[in-house]
Amino acid sequence: MAKPEPSMDQWLAEAKRSEHADQCGMFLVHNGVVRVTPKKQVREGAEGMSPVAAVQFSYDEPGVEAAIEEALTWPGVHYVRVWLNEGELEVGQSIMYVLIGADIRPNCIDALQKLVGHIKNDLVVEKEIYA
Repeated sequence: MAKPEPSMDQWLAEAKRSEHADQCGMFLVHNGVVRVTPKKQVREGAEGMSPVAAVQFSYDEPGVEAAIEEALTWPGVHYVRVWLNEGELEVGQSIMYVLIGADIRPNCIDALQKLVGHIKNDLVVEKEIYA
């Protein structure tokens, strides 16, 4: 069963009050969403695939916690927050939110890309359910 989504307004307000907020010159949010186009079609150019109706989604919670702790050691990163959904998610539902706060734009962008990539490639299981 899908979880209630967090409020990004609330998350940003909390991030701006955090212990190291005065060192953050940028916050970036990633919101991954279930799409109708199959992953193989988007990533590999596969043709003739049925549309996605839902995604069965789960994740390695201890692995995600460790990834957050590691991200806080990366250059310029001072704030990290992650929310992952679970269960059967319909098209349009959020899969994840990742919030990164860092000192400068390049460090923030690099950290967001690296953390989301690690989560997606190593810590989640997504099974597309076709219409």
